[in-house]
Amino acid sequence: MKLDPKDRAIVEATQAGLPLVPQPFAVVAESLGMPEEELLERLASLKARGIVRRIGAAPNHYRLGMTANGMSVWDVDDAVVDTLGEQIGALPFVTHCYRRPRALPVWPYNLFAMVHGADRAEVLSKRDRIKDLLSDACRANDILFSTRILKKTGMRLRKKKG
Repeated sequence: MKLDPKDRAIVEATQAGLPLVPQPFAVVAESLGMPEEELLERLASLKARGIVRRIGAAPNHYRLGMTANGMSVWDVDDAVVDTLGEQIGALPFVTHCYRRPRALPVWPYNLFAMVHGADRAEVLSKRDRIKDLLSDACRANDILFSTRILKKTGMRLRKKKG
């Protein structure tokens, strides 16, 4: 899908984040020489067309004191994994939860849920709450703790020359 020049400019202007000011969309719109209402309409259209997935805050959990991070992985019965995955994803301490195909025989896990805590004990306690929710539908689980911070960014458009 090709972007028109205004939509491309909006994506380029917002892809690294919005300015931390009371009216960020007004600032972006002004920088692009368009009314704020037009910017908001175009962003809504980009989202409706699936070009932009979401606009939201991405807090730095390390600066919030959440320095232990564990990706909990679960081997959940395929008949209930979607329903249970939605419940796990709604837990206040799960930052993202998704289903992935297994890679048998080495990797039996089909459900992933990222959990953050102040320390490993807190993360393990939260993992136990997930285990209780999954109950008998879960055949196995593990947790993979982060050992370093990786820079996370989405795809970025390159600025057009000229």
